[in-house]
Amino acid sequence: MAEAVAVTGIGLLTPAGSDTDTNWKNLCSGRSLAATNPELRGLAVDISCDVPDFDPVVELGRRLARRLDRFAHLGLAAARRAVQDANLCIADCTAQRVGVVIGVGSNSLQTYVADFTRLGQDRPASVSPLALPRSVPSMVAGEIALDIGAKGPNFTVSSACASGGNALGVARSLLLGGMCDVVLAGGSESWSRMTAVCFSQMRALSRRIDRPSLASRPFDAARDGFVLGEGAAVLVLERPGHAQARGARSRALLCGYGSSADAYHPTAPHPQGVGAEQAVRQAVADAGCMTGDIGHVNAHGTSTVLGDAAEAVMLRRVFHGTVPPVTATKSVVGHALGASGAIEAAVTVLALERQEVPPTANVRTQDPGNELDIVTRVPRPVDFTHALSTSFAFGGQNVALVFRTA
Repeated sequence: MAEAVAVTGIGLLTPAGSDTDTNWKNLCSGRSLAATNPELRGLAVDISCDVPDFDPVVELGRRLARRLDRFAHLGLAAARRAVQDANLCIADCTAQRVGVVIGVGSNSLQTYVADFTRLGQDRPASVSPLALPRSVPSMVAGEIALDIGAKGPNFTVSSACASGGNALGVARSLLLGGMCDVVLAGGSESWSRMTAVCFSQMRALSRRIDRPSLASRPFDAARDGFVLGEGAAVLVLERPGHAQARGARSRALLCGYGSSADAYHPTAPHPQGVGAEQAVRQAVADAGCMTGDIGHVNAHGTSTVLGDAAEAVMLRRVFHGTVPPVTATKSVVGHALGASGAIEAAVTVLALERQEVPPTANVRTQDPGNELDIVTRVPRPVDFTHALSTSFAFGGQNVALVFRTA
């Protein structure tokens, strides 16, 4: 059993809002925020979930907003919120011991189209010198460090939709290993038309575009794919002694981390969730608790046919058929890819604080014989000390995190 680390700050931007209270309120409504998106007009799937009322110029200033792509806009804004929430002043810390680890699923494709078009037209001199630094995954971590003055370890973790969860686990290891006193960790992701086309061509997206609000339906028997989302979540993680010394409150403790690979298929999960189970059991053991101590699961729950079935089978096996109350955050905010694990970790912390599980949208009937105790319609008060958050990804990459009350 490894030591827990404290969560002392949260920065959260999702389609449900740009602060934790607004996010919680909208998540508890139990209604999907998917809608037709004009930017996807003409594509086979033209619905998505998007962060509302976010103006990068207002948030970051015109010069910085122009220099960065949207995934970095969101990540930087979330990091600023997390630092403020933690009442963290880098000047009061040893900057060399403040790290940044951010999960990002892939290169940002937002502005690539214009520059690749110029190159395809044999106009290389017209390609923007910002094309590379504004889009490579590592830059969001670098920009956060530049913004707040963090001089410790700085990198991104890329494991597709498990990226944000793995970033938090790796950050915890940096703290427990003594390399850092504080780490800003989480995930950030935005989509592009190319992102939408690629997932659509793979038949991974829901085709229920006539009624977008019903498209994302994790664990429902009528699910047919996920809804593309975006967002960012950054958590301030600290060694408990450091947090206590500076008088910081601990919102929760990250006490368990597990990570594994299916080694089964490039995009499909193992049908029995064997690799996912390995990650969950590692996280529970690392937390020094038993599966019976877990009082809530924030499931990966993407709304894909194979993914949800494998996760449900795995959870029923791990919890011996009595799975604690489950929610699937993606039912409301869509699938933010590399940021999703961090977003769901933040929501798990909020659930622990409030002793309440937010509902899952659009669940009517589950797969026969594979049912879970899914919270629906309204939030459910639950008295619990430990919660599990899971993330599974293309490439068979799995991650599980266990949080407990502070």
